Amino acid sequence: MNEFFRDYLRHVYKRRVGHSRCWNPEWWRVDEAVVRLESLWRAWEFLRQDASTGTSIWFRDHADHHMNALMDADGPFGDSLAETGWGDPLPHTEPPEGLFPDIRE
Repeated sequence: MNEFFRDYLRHVYKRRVGHSRCWNPEWWRVDEAVVRLESLWRAWEFLRQDASTGTSIWFRDHADHHMNALMDADGPFGDSLAETGWGDPLPHTEPPEGLFPDIRE
């Protein structure tokens, strides 16, 4: 799941952080973030197989919903001091090794 966030989501879902949006580079320390991001990852793995509208459905029904909840100033990262500029990927600090085992094996 970390791979999904690190290599994909943080680069695709770019938002300016530190103004009206919040993000914690150590998102993996926050239970709500882990559950929501895992939900996004699992939905992505399913919906990306639908070549017609899967990606659109994923953004509309999943990414926008969960990311808005996570990035809200009253959300779980409301006390984070992280900032990004326009077009920067979301901040990310690598989690401890072994925190997210590869379940594909």
